[in-house]
Amino acid sequence: MITLLRTGIAMMGLMAVILCGARATGAEWQTDFAKASVTAKKTGQYMLLDFTGSDWCGWCIQLDKEVFEQSVFKDYAKQNLTCVTLDFPRKKKVSEKLAKQNNELAKKYAIQGYPTIIILSPNGELVGKTGYESGGPEKYVESLKKMISEYEKVHPKTRGGDATKK
Repeated sequence: MITLLRTGIAMMGLMAVILCGARATGAEWQTDFAKASVTAKKTGQYMLLDFTGSDWCGWCIQLDKEVFEQSVFKDYAKQNLTCVTLDFPRKKKVSEKLAKQNNELAKKYAIQGYPTIIILSPNGELVGKTGYESGGPEKYVESLKKMISEYEKVHPKTRGGDATKK
């Protein structure tokens, strides 16, 4: 009985680690930029590129906890964004292919520090750039909506209407 209880507790602990390690279940975070670009274009969603140092950058970790892991952001992202993590970890390893992709994109978008968030239109045009912002997920989502809305004023046919209302 005690062994069974210990096994159950261990399994619950393992599940908690797995669930907490999942970045954002509401918004599917991708790592393959090319595939994400196809998805964004097909769905008419804007792309959110998160240039992060996930295992060493304090502001990156804080942005994840305060914004990206919160339901307000997840709900908005699920409907409006194709999210891509471009990670530059120090402790964990990434494949050579992924490291090459991330480095090329960091150079293309002139990334100077972390976190840097790049918003692209569904067609891949630069919409805006931001980083960590205090104020929680509601304020962050409003900031993204404003950035996208301002872009759509200049490019009204970006995705066939205003999908930033959600």
